[in-house]
Amino acid sequence: MGEKKYRIGIDVGGTFTDAVVIDNETYEIIGKEKIPTTHNAKEGVAKGIIDIIQKIIINNNINADDIIFIAHGTTQATNALLEGDVSPVGIIAIGTGIESIKSKSETQIGDIELAKGKFLKTEHAFIDSKGLNEKENEIKDLIKRFKENGIGTIVSTEAYSVDNPENEEKVLEVGRKLGYYGTASHEISKLYGLKTRTRTAVINGSIIPRMMETANMTESSVIDAGIKSPLMIMRCDGGVMTIDEVRKRPILTMLSGPAAGVAGVLMYEKVSDGIFFEVGGTSTDISVVKNGKVMVKYAEIGGHKTYLNSLDVRTLGIAGGSMIKVKNGKIVDVGPRSAHIAGLDYEVFAREEDMKEPKLKYISPREGDDKNYAVIETSNGKVFSLTLAGAANVAGMVPEGDYARGNVDVAIKAFEVLAKELNLTVNEVANQILKVAISKVKKVVDELKEEYDLSENIINLVGGGGSASIVVPFLAKETGYKFTISKNAPYISTIGVALAMIRDVVERTIPNPTNDDIRLIRKEALESAVRSGAKADTVEVTVNIDKKKNIIRAIATGATELRTKDLGSKKLDNKELADIASKSMNISQENIYLDSEVGNWKIFKGEIVKKRLFGLIKSKKTPVRVLDCDGVLRLQKNWGKSCITNGAEINKTLETFIDENTKYGDGGSEIPSTYVFLGHRMIDLSGLSQKEQMISLVEMELSDAQQDEKIVILVSR
Repeated sequence: MGEKKYRIGIDVGGTFTDAVVIDNETYEIIGKEKIPTTHNAKEGVAKGIIDIIQKIIINNNINADDIIFIAHGTTQATNALLEGDVSPVGIIAIGTGIESIKSKSETQIGDIELAKGKFLKTEHAFIDSKGLNEKENEIKDLIKRFKENGIGTIVSTEAYSVDNPENEEKVLEVGRKLGYYGTASHEISKLYGLKTRTRTAVINGSIIPRMMETANMTESSVIDAGIKSPLMIMRCDGGVMTIDEVRKRPILTMLSGPAAGVAGVLMYEKVSDGIFFEVGGTSTDISVVKNGKVMVKYAEIGGHKTYLNSLDVRTLGIAGGSMIKVKNGKIVDVGPRSAHIAGLDYEVFAREEDMKEPKLKYISPREGDDKNYAVIETSNGKVFSLTLAGAANVAGMVPEGDYARGNVDVAIKAFEVLAKELNLTVNEVANQILKVAISKVKKVVDELKEEYDLSENIINLVGGGGSASIVVPFLAKETGYKFTISKNAPYISTIGVALAMIRDVVERTIPNPTNDDIRLIRKEALESAVRSGAKADTVEVTVNIDKKKNIIRAIATGATELRTKDLGSKKLDNKELADIASKSMNISQENIYLDSEVGNWKIFKGEIVKKRLFGLIKSKKTPVRVLDCDGVLRLQKNWGKSCITNGAEINKTLETFIDENTKYGDGGSEIPSTYVFLGHRMIDLSGLSQKEQMISLVEMELSDAQQDEKIVILVSR
C-alpha cells in the first residue's frame, strides 16, 4: 500500500462531469479529468460518474486502497424537478378525533407546479390512527388503489409525528412489503408545521425512484473499482452524506452544485467572511460565507415553502457569455441571454484569421427574444457573439494565464465595429458594458450585505468558476472591496466536493427551550452526523435559537476520517500571523497586537483612531481577528474583548464575563456574541440568547477538558 492517501471529488454539471484527485495531506491537486455528462446514456448521469472514476484512477496510477474519500455532487434531483421527471405521490394522512380534521385539511397538497406546464401529481387518502396496528389490510387496500392510479411512491404524514413517529413508520412498513418506496414526514423535518412538512416529504418522495437507481449504480461502481471508502454525496447546504441517506432523503442533494463551490472556498481557500461568486458561461451563483459558515435558508420549490435547509444562493443571468443588447445607439443591457443559448462562439476566443472584415448585426438568440443582441459577422460567413468576456479582456481586467483570458487583439477588432456604431472608443464601449453588467451584480451584493449584516471592512469578494475574472475584479473596482480569485477557480466546485465535511441539521419547534432541550438536540445532531459517516472525534455542533419562530436548530459538522481542517498546512509564526491580521483590518502592523493565544488560536486586536472637526473629536475602533496557526482567518469582528480562564473556572468566568459585557437599554438586555477557544476547538455560542443556555452548552462541550487546561473566551457585539 502506498504512503499517500487521496480524496476524489466528482462534480456532475449540465454539460461536463469533472473530477479531481487531491493529496489528503497537502491538498495538492494530483490529477483532473473532464468528460461530457452522460444525460442520454441508458444509465443516465450514473454512467459518466462510473466512467470518470475509472479514468481518474487509471490515468493517475492510483491504488484503490489509498483512496480514503470519494464523493460526487449532482444536479440530478434539481433537473428532475425542473423537467417534471418525477414519480406521482400518494399521501396517506393519519389522525384521530379532533386531530383528524387538521390532518385531513393540511395534508391536501394537490398537484405542485414545478416548472411551466410540469406538475408533480399527488393523490390523497386518510386513515384513522385508532388501532392502526390492526389495520394492515386497510393500509394495503389504500396503497393498492394508489398503484392502480399510477402512483409511484407514498408519503405517510401525521400532525405530531415528530414527537412519536410510530404511526408514520407503520404505514411505510406496510408499503415496503408491497414493494413501495416511501417517505415519512418526520424523516424530512422535526418541525411541527404539518402542511410544509408534508409538502417537503412529497417532493422528496417524488424523486426517490430516479435517485435510487443512480445511487445503486454509482455505489456498485465504487465497490467494483476496489475502493473501500463509502461513496458520499454532496448536500445542498455544503456538506456531504452517505449514499444510504440519499436513498431516504434525496431532496438534500438539490442545488448541491452551488454548495460544492462554497465548500471549496471554505476548505481549500479557507475563507471565513466573504461573498462567493461562481461564474460560468450563462449565469453566476452568488452566496455568503460569514464567520466560516455558509448561509442557509428554507428553499422554495414551485413557489412553495419547504423545510429544506439549502444554501442561500442568488442566481443571476450575468456571466462570461452574456450577450450585449443595443437599442437606439446605446448599450441598454447585458444578458440574460448568453452566447451558449444562442449557439455562438465568443469573439474573444476566435482565431485571428476568422475575424475577417467584421460587420455588426443584431439577432434574437431565441425565438420570441428582442432582435437587439449584437453579434459580429465576418466575410467568411462566421458569426461570433459580442460578450461580457470580450469586454473584460479588452478592458484589461483578465490577467495573462487566466482561464478566461482570450485573444485580446481579436476582441478589440470585434469591438471596434460596435464602437464605431456608438461613436465611442473601444475602451469606452468595454467599460460601459462592464458597468451595465456589474451594476446588476452589485445590486445583489448590496442586498446580501444588508440581509446578513456584513461589515464593509471585512467583505472579501471571492471568485470561482471559469469566468471568475470576468466579473469579480471589476466588481471590486466599483465597490472598493477586496477580492480574490480562488486557486484552480474552474475546478473549485469539484475541489469542494473532494474536501467537503459531513453535515447534518436537526430542527425542532420548542418555545422557550430548556437546558435539557439544548442537550438533547445537540446529542441528536451529533449522532445523526456520526450515522452519516463522520468520526465522532471530529464533530463540532453549533446550536442556535430563533426566538421569533420558536425553532431550536443544531448543526453538526465532522470529517469522515480523523483529521483536522488545517492538516498539512505550514504553521506560521506570530509576525506572519500579525501581518495577515493587519491586512485584514487594513491598518499597519504597528497598530495591532496579540491580545491572547491558546492551543491553535491567536487573537489579534487593532486600534483605529478617526479624527473629525479638525481633530477636536476622536473616535476609536478596536477590530478583532481570530486566526489559527496556519494563518486562516476564522473569525472577524469590528469589536471584541477576551479573557483567559481554565477548565476548573470556565463556568464561573463565563457567567461573569457575559454579565460584564451585556448592554442594557430601553429594549431590554443585549447579550454579547460569545465564542470559546481551546486546543483545536472553537465553540460558537453566538446563536444562543440566554446566559444559562451558553453555560449549559459549554458544560457539554467541555466535559472532557482538563481542570488546568487553558481556555480563552471572546465576546463581541
